[in-house]
Formats: sequence, C-alpha cells, structure tokens
Amino acid sequence: MASSTEIDAEFDSAPSTWRASWPFAMALIIPAAAVQVAVDPLSGWPFVLPAFIFLMLPLLDLFAGRNRLATTPNESARLPRDWRFDVWLWLWVPIELVAVAGTVWQLGRIEVSAARLALLALSTGLLTGVGINVAHELMHRRGRFERALAEILMTTSLYTHFCVEHVLGHHKHVSTHGDPASSRLGESLYAFFPRTLAGGLRSAWRLETARVQRVGIAWTLKDRRLRYALEQLAVVAVAAVVAGAVGVVFFVAQALVAMLLLETINYIEHYGLVRRELRPGVYERCLPAHSWNASERVTNWFLFQLQRHADHHHVASRPYFALRHVDDSPQLPTGYAGMIILATMPPLWRRVMDKRVEAWRARHVADEAGAAPP
Repeated sequence: MASSTEIDAEFDSAPSTWRASWPFAMALIIPAAAVQVAVDPLSGWPFVLPAFIFLMLPLLDLFAGRNRLATTPNESARLPRDWRFDVWLWLWVPIELVAVAGTVWQLGRIEVSAARLALLALSTGLLTGVGINVAHELMHRRGRFERALAEILMTTSLYTHFCVEHVLGHHKHVSTHGDPASSRLGESLYAFFPRTLAGGLRSAWRLETARVQRVGIAWTLKDRRLRYALEQLAVVAVAAVVAGAVGVVFFVAQALVAMLLLETINYIEHYGLVRRELRPGVYERCLPAHSWNASERVTNWFLFQLQRHADHHHVASRPYFALRHVDDSPQLPTGYAGMIILATMPPLWRRVMDKRVEAWRARHVADEAGAAPP
C-alpha cells in the first residue's frame, strides 16, 4: 500500500491534470445518494447520508490520514485557470436540484409517517447543507454564471442572505466580536445558534441596504433583499402546490437542517480565535492564524478543501483546488465530520478545544511580543 506521502505526491505533482481533479469527483456520491432517496423515499436510502457523513467519513479520515503537502507557487499560479476542477461543482447543482425536487414530487404521491418525514428532511437537509459548501465556493468567484449557481443552491436551503453576509460581512469581521459567525471561547454550539442565525440576517440586510442605496437600485430585482425573498417564497409555494402541507413542512425542515449544519461548521472554524484590535473598530489583518485548519484527506475531497480554511481566509479569492495547507495555523484534532459530532456535546467540546485555544492565545501573544520593536 502506498504511503500518505506517496499518495499526496501523486496528486500534487501534476495539479492541472484530470488525474489530480478526480478525487474531488467523489463528492458527487452525496447528491447521487440523495437522488436514490427521491427515487424510493420509503426504502433504506434515507439512512445512507447520515450514516455516511457521521460514521463513514470520520473512519475514512482515520484510515487515509492527512495531506499536509502544499502546492508550489508555480503550481498555484496555474491552478486558477484550470476548469477541470470546476466541473464537479457545476455537476453538483443539477443533481441536487433533481434530488430535492424529486423528493417533494414523491411526497405529493405517497403517504409517510411523521418519523419517515423527519428522516427524509434530515437526509435531504444534509445534502443541501453540504451543497452550501459548493455554493460557498461559487459565490467567491467573479463570474455571473457561477454566482447564479450559488444563489440557486442557497435557495434550496432558504439561506440566500448568506451570499451577502459571508462575502461582505464575515470575511471582513471574522474573528472579532462584530462577526456573528465567529464563535467565542466558552460559548456552546446551542448558545451560538440563535446569535449567528439572527445576527447574520441582520448583517446581510444592513450590507445590502447600504449597497442598493449607494447605486440607486432599491426595491428592484437587483436588490437582493427583494429578489431573495421572492425566490424563497416561490420555492415554498411550488412545494405547496406539488405536495401540499407535507411538502412545505418537508422543504422548510430540510432547509433548517442545512442551516444548522452550516452554522455548526462556522462554529468550528473560528472557535475562540480573536484578532487584535489596533484601535477602536480597526483590527489586525486576518491571517492564517485566525482560522482552524484541518488536513484530513478524505473529508477535504468531499468538501472541496473547505477544511483548508486558514488559507481561504488569508486569500479569499483563491479557488478550492489551489488552497494550501498552512502549518502555522491552529490545527483541529480531526476533520469536520468528527468535529461536528464533538460540537454537539459542549462539555466534551470544551475539554478538547479550550486548551488548544489557550495554547494558541499564549503563542499569539508571544509572537506579538517578539514582533514588537525594542
């Protein structure tokens, strides 16, 4: 069996080839499984995604290990021009839409128990929740086509305001008390949820209000406050027409699962990390040290390298396939799949994470002291 270093070298040595992009094609297993749920919602398929994400992925991470090799500067310069890494993002969108629409269609034609409906909402919500990660990658692109795909995906989770708040708000205020998506030391996941859900919506509204007033497009379809609301009302209305009240309950419930999955990942990504305030309202530049990083190979393939989050916040425009592992950033003890489970148990979470935060803060203070002029 090849060693971890040999596996990493194989894929990192020729990053602009199909061979290097193929591991990310595995992510399409998730929407493909959700299509099977839509085909036969009364079968065992709705159990597959929860079991795969919360049982199989952590085990695969343990087996396959970590990839801590960084792409070279020359490789990184070539990568943003290589469409072969983007095809998996583009393919995700229609497959997810078929899965969600197909499940709603089925619910209009079969009878399901409350327990089965909850299971279907959980399974589909995990799909659209991971789909938010695909949307996250696309909303950072400059092209209108890719941003439109991001908006479509965010509509399936009724969380379109994330397109505004994440790009314009979170990336500016990350790891400060002004960011509702940055969790604080000692804050439980359950205390974080209401703060980030309400705070993110308020922030998106303020940011978009300022933008549309500045360019004079308020209350037109270019105003995302109006357009996003209409889009979300439209998809809920379609669910009602196709499957009645059951369709609406399913669609809203799966969207809630997706929202909570997203915000759980937000909780993990910056827990306890704080940027220095240089003067009132002005903070040090966001560095790789201000985001938790994870290099678990398999989960990074399935999440399009979202776990290389330190580099993403350092250079937000860098596409997923060019993101680097940053040794100097704080490192999570395992991949996101395992960390999500840990976050749901606050006492255990704090036992594992608080000491890591304190160690990071001690090192950060020492680095600042070393950099200070004599």
